[in-house]
Amino acid sequence: MNARRCFLAAAALGTAAVVLAPRMARAQGGPGSVMRTRGELRSPPLPAAAARGGRYRPPTRLGLGGVAIGNGFAPASDAQCQDTLQAAYDSGARYFDTSPWYGLGLSERRFGRFLHTLDPDDYAISTKVGRLLTATDDPPQTQWQDPAPFDYTYDYSAAATRRSIEDSLQRLGIPRIDVVFIHDLSPDNEQDLGMPWEQRFAEAAKGAMPELTKMREEGLIKAWGFGVNRPEPALRAIEEADPDIFLLACQYSLLDHAQALHETFPKIAAHGASVVVGSPLLAGYLAGRERYLYDGTIPDWAPDKRARVAAIADAHGIDLRTAALQFAAAPEVVSAVIPGARTAEQARQNARSMRVRIPGDFWAELKVEQLIEADAPVPAV
Repeated sequence: MNARRCFLAAAALGTAAVVLAPRMARAQGGPGSVMRTRGELRSPPLPAAAARGGRYRPPTRLGLGGVAIGNGFAPASDAQCQDTLQAAYDSGARYFDTSPWYGLGLSERRFGRFLHTLDPDDYAISTKVGRLLTATDDPPQTQWQDPAPFDYTYDYSAAATRRSIEDSLQRLGIPRIDVVFIHDLSPDNEQDLGMPWEQRFAEAAKGAMPELTKMREEGLIKAWGFGVNRPEPALRAIEEADPDIFLLACQYSLLDHAQALHETFPKIAAHGASVVVGSPLLAGYLAGRERYLYDGTIPDWAPDKRARVAAIADAHGIDLRTAALQFAAAPEVVSAVIPGARTAEQARQNARSMRVRIPGDFWAELKVEQLIEADAPVPAV
């Protein structure tokens, strides 16, 4: 290994094991020592789920997703993003997710600018592989607003996986990455992949998957899995490799969760892996925005269902955001939820939502009205 990888291996092997707090019911406030960060007193971390079966889980059940930090949907300034990241950290979040894809490197740079001054034992970060970035004077047209000046190519080979992680470490400016997700290798992304997703999966099965397993064994990373918007790649990965954790976006929410609950989650749990729920607020739809996920199309059934759930929530004195986040975090297989945030106040609102007690009658009424599945897990009261 070169000097950089030698350093990474030594750092990973020398790091004390992360001690995760036991699974706790959501409650207003709660006991815990106060942490000191950057010379100021901070709130204790949010409740976390304990590791199961020896597989790594993020240190807090609430994390921060990096799409908005990469100028997803609308541009944001560097200063605004730093305020958002600081607010998330001050509110107790200790898990951060980013990707080279988000803003074509911009999200990673912004996360790194915040995290590089912190002790890496005090937080966890995940990023992704599958796209390699190259500098360009003419960035491609993508969903990102004012992205960094890079183009991208898909490559799920072993060599590209190592290179992608090294590149991410350079952009982040931090000593290690905890979790790596194989990104967007999914049926919904076939047009951009340039071929059927199964062909790319075969490439990853020979390259990225065994390479990430090797890196986990070397101590360079703690866990790996897939970050996808559809379940098929995750379920196939369980059959062909030994992943630890899956970032499943667009698949489990207060409004739409039956397939994940009854088909995807049981198979992942049987493997002993866990799930990070991406887009738990449906990209803002469950926080009051007229935007549903990432393609801009609101399903015909969604407005009425949201209105009915909101009416019941209002009757019980519950904010819809709070109900949505706690619902997404309730299944045993879920190790974290990672809503995005564009502003500091949004980050604080997400954290407050995870500390509220929701009365059992609220969930019971949703089940009676068949607005959530009868066997859907709900937070402990």
